[in-house]
Amino acid sequence: MGFARTCSVALVGVEGVVVEVQADLEPGVASFALVGLPDKSLVESRDRVRAAVSNSGAPWPQRKLTVGLSPASVPKAGSGFDLAVASAVLGAAECIDPRVLADLVMVGELGLDGRVRPVRGVLPAVLAAADAGYRQVVVPECSAAEASLVPGVAVLGVRSLRQLIAVLTDAPVPEEEPDDPGRPEPALAGLLLPGEGFVGGLTARPGHREHQPDLADVVGQRTARTAMEIAAAGGHHVYLQGPPGAGKTMLAERLPTLLPPLTRAESLEVTAIHSVAGVLPADRPLVEHPPYCAPHHSSTMQALVGGGRGTARPGAVSLAHRGVLFLDECAEFGGHVLDALRQPLESGRVVIARSAGAVRMPATFTMVLAANPCPCGRFGQRGAGCECPSSVVRRYQARLSGPLLDRVDLRVRVEAVTRAELAAVGERGESTRTVAERVRGARERAAARYADTPWRTNGQVPGHELRTRWRAGPGALDEAEQRLEQGLLTARGLDRVLRVAWTVADLAGHDRPDAADAALALQLRTGTAVGRPRVLGGR
Repeated sequence: MGFARTCSVALVGVEGVVVEVQADLEPGVASFALVGLPDKSLVESRDRVRAAVSNSGAPWPQRKLTVGLSPASVPKAGSGFDLAVASAVLGAAECIDPRVLADLVMVGELGLDGRVRPVRGVLPAVLAAADAGYRQVVVPECSAAEASLVPGVAVLGVRSLRQLIAVLTDAPVPEEEPDDPGRPEPALAGLLLPGEGFVGGLTARPGHREHQPDLADVVGQRTARTAMEIAAAGGHHVYLQGPPGAGKTMLAERLPTLLPPLTRAESLEVTAIHSVAGVLPADRPLVEHPPYCAPHHSSTMQALVGGGRGTARPGAVSLAHRGVLFLDECAEFGGHVLDALRQPLESGRVVIARSAGAVRMPATFTMVLAANPCPCGRFGQRGAGCECPSSVVRRYQARLSGPLLDRVDLRVRVEAVTRAELAAVGERGESTRTVAERVRGARERAAARYADTPWRTNGQVPGHELRTRWRAGPGALDEAEQRLEQGLLTARGLDRVLRVAWTVADLAGHDRPDAADAALALQLRTGTAVGRPRVLGGR
C-alpha cells in the first residue's frame, strides 16, 4: 500500500483555504476515485491527470487509487488541483519521495500533454498558503511573477509536469518550448476580448496610467469639477445629472487619475480580486493604481454585486474595490439591481449567501452615477424641445430610489457646454496633476487626524464621531440643521453634509469646517446654492 500527500488551495470568494490532497494506493481492480466535495470540473481532473502523467513518461499505477481532498466540508471547484493530484498520485506510486511533497503547495491545471496551464486566483492562493505557514509553492511559470508578490514564499514556476518531476527527483530538468506570447491564453478564452478588459459586460482597467485622460480636457463644468475633486479627496459618492454630451462620462473617467496610488497592502488586496476574476494582465501582475469599472446598464445583479452559478465570483463592485465604479445611464439599470448596492455602499463589502455558506468579498469604492434628466435627455434645456410628458419624466427620474440617493453625498447638475466655452482660447481648467496634488494633501491631513482610528478618509467616518469627537466650527451647520427641521434633509443626509464639509476644509487647509465649507457641502448635497455659489481651485 502506498500513501502520499501534498497541498493545494480552494478559493471561497476571494479568499483561499489550504486543502490537503491525499492519494492512497491499494491492491485491487484498477480504478480512480476522487472524494472530498469536488464539483464537476474537479471530477473531470481524473482523466486530465491520467493523460498528463502518461504523456509525461511516468507510469500510471494499475491499482485501486483513491484521492481525498481534506477538509471535505469545504466546496472545491476548478482545475487548479490538477498539479497537486498528479504529484500525490506519483508520490503514492513511489515515483516521487512522499516526504518531498508534504511541505509543498501546488496550484495549476494540467493539459493532456502534461503542460501546466494557468488558473485564476494564484495570488489569493499563495496568500492563503503563506498565512497557513507554508513557504514553498509550485505554480505555472506564467503565473510565477504574480505568486512572487507574496513575501517570504519561495515560488517554483514550471512549464510541465515533466519539469516538476525532474526537480523533485533531482534529475536533469528537461527543456520545454515556451508558449507563444502572442497566442491567446486558453484559460481566459471567452472571458477577455483582445485589447479590452471585458468580463461578463464589465469594463475594468486595473491600474495603468499611460496615456490617461487629463481633467483639463473638460470644458466648463466648474461645479462638477469641484465635486470630482471633493469625491477624490474624501471618498464621497457622486450623482451627475445632465443632457447628453455635457461631459458626465469625461468627468467620471478622470476621477481615478485624481486618486492617490494604492499602498502595498491595498495593491495586493485589489490584485487578488482581479486574479480571481481572471482580468489580471499578464504583463502587469500587480495593480498599483485605483481601478475603474463601468458596467453596462444591461448588467444583471450577479454581474454587478457578484455571485453566479456554483462558486460566487466577484462582480463590478468588487472589481472597483479601492477605485471607481461608474454607472452610466443609471436610470436604465433595473431597480432591484441598483438597490442591491445599498449594502456595499454602507458596509464596504458584499455578502453572498449560498447553501454551503456565505461568501464575503470586499467592495469599498467611490460610486459615480450619471443620468439624463428624461428619456430624450432634453428636459429643462432652453430651446431643446423636450417632448416627454411630465408623467414620463417623473417616472424616469424616480427609477433611482430615495434610499439609494440618500447614500450619495454629492449631487451635481451638469449643464450643456456653450459655444463660447468651446471656442474659448487659454481658458482650460486645472490639470489632473494640479488637482491630484491638492487631493493628496487633503488625504494626508485626514489620515493624520484619523491616525488612531480604523478610518482614513472622511467618507468612512460615522456621523456620531464627527458630531462628538471632531466638531465643526461654531454655527457651521445652522443652515443644514434648519433643512433637517423642515424635513428637506434626513439624519443620514446631515451626517453626509458634515463629512463633505470636512473634506472641503481639508482641501482649503482649514483646521475644521466653517460656515462657508458647510455651505458648499450643503449646496452639493441638495443641488441648490446657499448664499453665493462657491467652487474650489482656479481655472
